[in-house]
Amino acid sequence: QVQLVESGGGLVQAGGSLRLSCAYSGRTFSTYSMGWFRQAPGKEREFVSTIKWNGGNSYYADSVKGRFTISRDNAKNTVYLQMNSLKPEDTAVYYCAGARGYYSGTYYPSLESEYDYWGQGTQVTVSS
Repeated sequence: QVQLVESGGGLVQAGGSLRLSCAYSGRTFSTYSMGWFRQAPGKEREFVSTIKWNGGNSYYADSVKGRFTISRDNAKNTVYLQMNSLKPEDTAVYYCAGARGYYSGTYYPSLESEYDYWGQGTQVTVSS
C-alpha cells in the first residue's frame, strides 16, 4: 500500500523556522523524484520544491529560493523541507508528493500532473 505521511507543521512567528518531514512506504520511492507543494486558503495548489532520486539535485520555486531547503534520506525513506525566514504568505497546507516518471538532466518535475502519489498534507501557519 502506497503511503506518504507528512509531519512537522505548526504555528510559527514570522522569521521563524520549521522542518517538515514526509515518510514514504509501499513503493520504491527511493527511485522517484519527491516534491513539496502547498495550498493557501482560496488559492490553487502550487509547486514549492523537488529533489531527484539520489538527492543530489533540487529545484525551488522563486518564492522560497534561498529560504527553503529540500533533502532526502532514502535509508530512512524520508524527505524533508527545512523552512527558514518564514513569512505570513508561506501559510498553507503543505503536501508531499512522489513522481515515478524518469526525469533526466536538468529537468525537474514541477507540475501536479507529474506526481503520482500524494500525502494528506500538514498545516503551516506563520503569524505576523
